[in-house]
Amino acid sequence: MSDAANDAANDAANNATGTAVGVLGAGQLGRMLALAGYPLANRFVFLDTTGNPSAGIGDVMILDPKVQQRQLEEFLAKVDLVTYEFEHLPVSLVQAIEAHKPVYPSSEAIRVCQNRAEEKALFDRLNIPTPAYRLVESAEELEAAARELGTPVVAKSVTEGYDGKGQAVLKSPDQAKDAWASINHSRLIVEAFVDFVREVSIIAVRGRDGQVVFYPMAENQHVDGILRYSVAPLPDLDDSVQQTADDYIRALLDELDYVGVLTLELFQTRDGGLMANEMAPRVHNSGHWSQDGAATSQFENHLRAIQGLPLGDTAARAPTCMVNVIGREGDPAEILAIEDAHLHRYGKSERAGRKLGHVNLVAPTHAALMEKVRACAALLPDAPAPKMSFED
Repeated sequence: MSDAANDAANDAANNATGTAVGVLGAGQLGRMLALAGYPLANRFVFLDTTGNPSAGIGDVMILDPKVQQRQLEEFLAKVDLVTYEFEHLPVSLVQAIEAHKPVYPSSEAIRVCQNRAEEKALFDRLNIPTPAYRLVESAEELEAAARELGTPVVAKSVTEGYDGKGQAVLKSPDQAKDAWASINHSRLIVEAFVDFVREVSIIAVRGRDGQVVFYPMAENQHVDGILRYSVAPLPDLDDSVQQTADDYIRALLDELDYVGVLTLELFQTRDGGLMANEMAPRVHNSGHWSQDGAATSQFENHLRAIQGLPLGDTAARAPTCMVNVIGREGDPAEILAIEDAHLHRYGKSERAGRKLGHVNLVAPTHAALMEKVRACAALLPDAPAPKMSFED
């Protein structure tokens, strides 16, 4: 046998080609998982359920309901374990895969995160504070809830809906009928507005052995329900607030016996307290800063976790801001002319409201960072002015 044949045989015997990771969903988050996994010799097979994959990397399979069973068998034969980059999946599909291959996070995590009523019940059970809320099943109940909670309130579909979709703000109870019709869902959750200082998020990773690591909290600026800027770490965050967030997300991780990256979005109130908004069972937009600003990115740590590998250091290297590129792209050369700017493009065509990429900016101080952020925003069409609470 030739040396090359011997090497190939030994590679197969030792699994030197690495773990084959199946990913449910085939968007930019899956793309970035793959980019983080290739140095670990991971291979990636994406199973797309939307009919519009954009990963542009790895082996992409588009699920066809007419031949779903055959495609699932083919998918399962190609992978060692499965994760997902998109939680809006049929739970039955995840459970069917789980019966044959390990799925991290589990189908229970995705079931809870898909349903805002289940999610709020879990927060309540674990004593994680949330804004006051009501569940309603008609326009009349929506109007009554708005009167009880006091307007303004936000109404959201219990299932589906993200990036500002499937929700409406009621400034008066009289708007209930129109809001109910516009959301067009059989059950809504109605939440009181919170007098918050800023929107923040905590990202944590739990390994298969129960080890948990936490990233520094990020401050997030949303416009029309879409994240535009995330900054981490925060210069004015009290250690006790970080610890509170760590405790909340650890409770969720342990309760769900979770494996992988979990994100918890929160409101920080004027008294320094935290109220949970929602959680996401996956790598998250507000953690993209970690690609260039942390010792180990959220993507690499998710892959480490699901493969049973030791988790990496989550410490921030320096103040970092993630700037989302939405709708239209700027000139890459001009963006990359900014010192310590890192452009991550998703290979998507331009369309209003579409996430096309992001820029990570790193600087030695928060003041210098925000100067770079403003310079970068000026190069992006229709980018809103960045404004972080720590600048006040």
